Amino acid sequence: MPELPPVPQLLATAVHALGGKERVGQVTMATAVDHAIDTKEHLAVQAGTGTGKSLAYLVPSLRHAVRTGRTVVVSTATIALQRQLVDRDLPRLAEALSQPLGRAAKFAILKGRNNYLCLNKINSVIPDEPQEAELFDAFAISRLGREVQRLNEWASDTETGDRDEIVPGVTDRAWRQVSVSSRECLGKSRCPFGQDCFAERARAESAQADVVVTNHALLAIDAISGIQVLPEHDVVVIDEAHELVDRVTGVATAELAAAAVSAAARRCAKLIDQQEVDRLEEAAEAWHTVLDELPAARWDALPDGIAPVLALVRDAAWNARTALAPQGGTTAQGDPESAAARTQALAAIDEVHDSAVRALTAFDEPDPAKRHDVIWLAADEIRGVTRRTLRMAPLSVGGLLRSRLFGTATVVLTSATLQIGGSFDGLAITWGLPAQAANRSDTATANGAEAPSDADTVRWSSLDVGSPFDHAKSGILYVAKHLPAPGRDGLAPAYLDEIERLITAAGGRTLGLFSSMRAARAATEALRERLDTPVLCQGDDATGALVRKFADDPETSLFGTLSLWQGVDVPGPSLSLVILDRIPFPRPDDPLLTARQRAVESRGGNGFMTVAANHAALLLAQGTGRLLRSVDDRGVVAILDSRLATARYGGYLRASLPPYWATSDPEVVTKALMRLTSASA
Repeated sequence: MPELPPVPQLLATAVHALGGKERVGQVTMATAVDHAIDTKEHLAVQAGTGTGKSLAYLVPSLRHAVRTGRTVVVSTATIALQRQLVDRDLPRLAEALSQPLGRAAKFAILKGRNNYLCLNKINSVIPDEPQEAELFDAFAISRLGREVQRLNEWASDTETGDRDEIVPGVTDRAWRQVSVSSRECLGKSRCPFGQDCFAERARAESAQADVVVTNHALLAIDAISGIQVLPEHDVVVIDEAHELVDRVTGVATAELAAAAVSAAARRCAKLIDQQEVDRLEEAAEAWHTVLDELPAARWDALPDGIAPVLALVRDAAWNARTALAPQGGTTAQGDPESAAARTQALAAIDEVHDSAVRALTAFDEPDPAKRHDVIWLAADEIRGVTRRTLRMAPLSVGGLLRSRLFGTATVVLTSATLQIGGSFDGLAITWGLPAQAANRSDTATANGAEAPSDADTVRWSSLDVGSPFDHAKSGILYVAKHLPAPGRDGLAPAYLDEIERLITAAGGRTLGLFSSMRAARAATEALRERLDTPVLCQGDDATGALVRKFADDPETSLFGTLSLWQGVDVPGPSLSLVILDRIPFPRPDDPLLTARQRAVESRGGNGFMTVAANHAALLLAQGTGRLLRSVDDRGVVAILDSRLATARYGGYLRASLPPYWATSDPEVVTKALMRLTSASA
């Protein structure tokens, strides 16, 4: 085929066709992505809000795919970005570049199987097992019935079977009635609806696409399972890369609850001898009893009495599995409905068995720093019922990513926040990449694993293309140095006074980001009594609806916790003030992060800086980034935690933040907010 135009020329064509204007950072990033693809050298790019990073990686990706015939995978962390790419960016870009590329580029979206309606399940009416707490909740049951009825009506109209089409959405419990996991799927050849399967259709479309948009979870499944889920590809672009480790960790986390063992037993009823079902029920009861006597905490060894019960669960599950699939695992016996029931029972049994084995073998390595998994007992309250669950998560996913992701494709990682403390190394090492800094004393053992040698063949480069915003002129970083350090007993009266003063000066227009829902609710209750402007709180309604109300009424304030730190995009005068109640260090009882911190310290590293401070720095950067969403935005970021100004680690955290003009003077900030309010009136 004829030589394609270079990336800068294609980008200029795309920007002109889409009615935009050329941005230096966007051109720099697109050129760097193109170079990384050509040289097969991994690339990390920090691109601030407003850079136009989607086009900057999509243009070279489309060029590479059309030129070579190889698929490029683009992975995101959020549904919102997936929709932006598939519904807006890629259709417009494919049309704009069809002439210079010689054809219209093809794209597709691919999600995990359980995101698609299962035609066999909805026609077989195989009910999912209820949660223990829902067995006695009439309201939950009636709501479930209404949602399932709505899903049945939707099933006859949908062309994609994609859960995200359903507006308003449905609960996970309802969706499980009409979907299956990969383990539960009969397979295309054995399923009576295999030819019409929505998930198989999506996979077939993705196999023909130049660019496939997916999510970090499916990317992790593709890497962890060893089963090819994504189409053949040689380039992966990871947007929202700051969330990669958490999403991969989530996929690699297993759990074992008594309710899951009981549910597996019920699935096996009528499929195997009652004697084997009874053994599973007895194992579930024993597991419930032994967990009920233990406190919720991380386990550094198996507590007394746990190993025999885990072995009981493991053996009962294995016996049931053998009875379910006596001929080498064959399950496609009898009619499709019977085969589906058997397959789903096997999936439930396998999950129980594998989790029990994982817990039993987790402590075979005597050195805690060398163990693969962190094990802890969690106590979750569901509708007033406490459910105890044993959870198992990998101490580090760096090795996995290094071998299964970076070892198989050229990877471009991008986000508005990748530099922690002024360096890419903090995140890079958690990804399994070697540190770039010459002095690696604190980061060499991040997450408990020795950093790869600089002499290794894995090569990567980093680039910060900046931001179109003039942070120093557009925003003020106010640290309330005069306030006492935050305590454990909730928001002190001085904090509430400070919040009231700031919001009054801003005339509402405030996004309050709190370290816990308890703090967010307490602040909401207190400020609703003190302010003349409305205050919304996360949980009052669906988050999307709350954000829309907040954006539509400039006098409204919105308070919330973690998801708002990263999920709010409100340009314009409705958001002039972002308040953070405290530095978002991980909870001291967070079992996974404390285990990672301890592993770093066991090798002589600084666990607090490597894990806790890096965690806080990343969230601070995300939270403060809510302020400026367009070049015309102006406002204040107010951090009420005085430790940002007084503690030794304060400078490290501030180095992770955008370069706002900084002050600790309350009067300066109050006057600035009042001027903004007057200008917006």
